[in-house]
Amino acid sequence: MLFDSHAHYNDRKFDGDRFEILDSMGKNGIGYIVNAADSMESIDKILPLCEKYDFMYAAVGVHPEEVGTLCEADIDRLREFSKHKKVCAIGEIGLDYHYDDVPKDVQKYWFDRQLTLAEEVNLPVIIHDREAHEDCLNILKKHDIRRIGGVMHCYSASCEMARDILGIGMYFGFGGTVTFKNAKKVQKAAEVIPLERILLETDCPYLAPEPHRGERNSSLLMHYVAEKLAEIKGVNVEEVEEVTLQNAKRLYGI
Repeated sequence: MLFDSHAHYNDRKFDGDRFEILDSMGKNGIGYIVNAADSMESIDKILPLCEKYDFMYAAVGVHPEEVGTLCEADIDRLREFSKHKKVCAIGEIGLDYHYDDVPKDVQKYWFDRQLTLAEEVNLPVIIHDREAHEDCLNILKKHDIRRIGGVMHCYSASCEMARDILGIGMYFGFGGTVTFKNAKKVQKAAEVIPLERILLETDCPYLAPEPHRGERNSSLLMHYVAEKLAEIKGVNVEEVEEVTLQNAKRLYGI
């Protein structure tokens, strides 16, 4: 059984066949999915899906590219959303320096603020870190991540950074990128990070694994990620599936 620890089934790319795909998860070995919010608006689409499907859970939070219009009233709304029985994390939150649409100081403020909220409501965090590794780690170190738990979604930093992140008790999410032929840094990180600290994810509809790179992704393609991690780790795929399943259940309290 596979646990997709990070997906976006509210995305419009699923508008044509969303329910058909989700209805097929059980018979294809997908046992659990965490659907992560990226904006306040997305939460209103995610929670009804979680109520419809027993295997789907939600993370509520605001992506760094969407924090430019946040206000304290939104934090109050996130606090209320966090009480929903299917909400298992605050996310995805973090820093993204690839584009300059949202000033870095604004991103840092709302990242820190949402981490404080996660500590308050005692939920783990799902971290988005793109080209902001040092700042992201420095902010995380200000908070009690070891107590609440967290995962570095779609991990892309170095082995050295991974050791620092392990030091604060976090998990690491690996998805389609670990299967890419040019993803040597990601594959090296996956090699040195203990399997007991790894989660499987898709980030669907994005980042489909080889041999489907460039196509719309879904949890139905996650077995390619499990197979690649088994190859990297030198273990059988059943061990990868079982250990990562238990890791995700432990992190999310499921």
